[in-house]
Amino acid sequence: MKVLVLGSGGREHCITWKISKSKDIEKIFCLPGNAGISEIAECVNIPLTTDNFLNIQRFIEKNNIDLTVVGPEAPLVDGIVDFLSSSGYLVFGPNKKGALIEGSKVFTKKLAIKYDIPTANANFFKKEEYKLAKLFIEGLDENSFPYVIKADGLAAGKGVIICNNKKDLATCMDDFFIKEKFGKSGDEIIIEEFLDGFEVSVLCLCDGKSLIPMDLAQDYKKIFDGDTGKNTGGMGSYSPVPFISEVLYKKILNKIIFPTYDALKKEGIVYKGILYGGIIVSNGEPYLLEYNCRFGDPETQVILPRLKNDLLELLLKSINGELDNNIALEWEESRAVCIVIASNGYPESYSKGDIINGLDCLSNRKNIFVFHAGTKKVNDNIVTDGGRVLNVVGLGNTFKEAREIAYGGIKMINFNGMQYRNDIALKVINF
Repeated sequence: MKVLVLGSGGREHCITWKISKSKDIEKIFCLPGNAGISEIAECVNIPLTTDNFLNIQRFIEKNNIDLTVVGPEAPLVDGIVDFLSSSGYLVFGPNKKGALIEGSKVFTKKLAIKYDIPTANANFFKKEEYKLAKLFIEGLDENSFPYVIKADGLAAGKGVIICNNKKDLATCMDDFFIKEKFGKSGDEIIIEEFLDGFEVSVLCLCDGKSLIPMDLAQDYKKIFDGDTGKNTGGMGSYSPVPFISEVLYKKILNKIIFPTYDALKKEGIVYKGILYGGIIVSNGEPYLLEYNCRFGDPETQVILPRLKNDLLELLLKSINGELDNNIALEWEESRAVCIVIASNGYPESYSKGDIINGLDCLSNRKNIFVFHAGTKKVNDNIVTDGGRVLNVVGLGNTFKEAREIAYGGIKMINFNGMQYRNDIALKVINF
């Protein structure tokens, strides 16, 4: 088969790498790809914007692509699956209606409320309701803080802000409504109660009728050690999550994941692709934080290296409605730890064009993977080309071993201003 992967990040590099292991692969293409992906796939620089959907379709037709796998959320929310499917092309990912699960936090929150899915109490305000929202904030009890403010639309993982007092909350609201920091994504907001606890990511394969959960992962959103600093797209992850008991896992599935999938069906949405639930466990009970409509990043980078199944086969069965009870996911016993290396200044801004040294030293090392996230080739050099630059993944029999492998690999890499967290998976080092 000829497969096209859409995207340019570490998630897409990992997906491309895993698909390349399939016995049925003839060739892989990637749009637009990155320096790492170009080692295993033919990359073509066609941006994934809506005005390029027709160019992407022409590329698929010209190259006789059998399957297209959509990595990032933006083209899914923009309806690329509907666009390509209407012309008869096979695409992995939810349609535009399904992608609302990530494209609109208001849609998801109201869906959870309607179907009694546990989630934080929330209030909704549109841009034209600024004065009403301001009065709401003024009426809050300072002792009830923190509160969380969320942009309705896509914001690259940065549209959720925890506010510790009225002043902070009012300032954040002005960033959304007045300064338009997140553009149209911030035209509607959610202000909700803060739930204290730990988070876990549940990625599920869906075929429109049934759903199969993959192994759990946990990611790290904050830029600095100790979960401090600003939110990012993700600074690291690990899998599995050993402190989730079987009882708690069943609660997550039976109270949140399965009811959500049933709710989508009741709303007339045939959801195919990945349904990724962001769950917080507070006082021993799980609550829905958010949903994503695609593979997580950087969770994918610790999940797929441990998956024994043929990923291409699973993607095709998802599209064709064939994820029945006869399919069982099989997992390596190893632990996986991913550390994200970011550019100087990220997440506020970041430099580009810095030469990356040391990657050759890691190319043939056992139990270590380097998935490129923001890189490109310039002459004979690989240089930085994004905020999150590289994902270094270590596999080990224990998390301690996996951490040592991953951080040992990072010591061999160097570029100007590189930054990363030192505490990824430290909490599970004894498992």
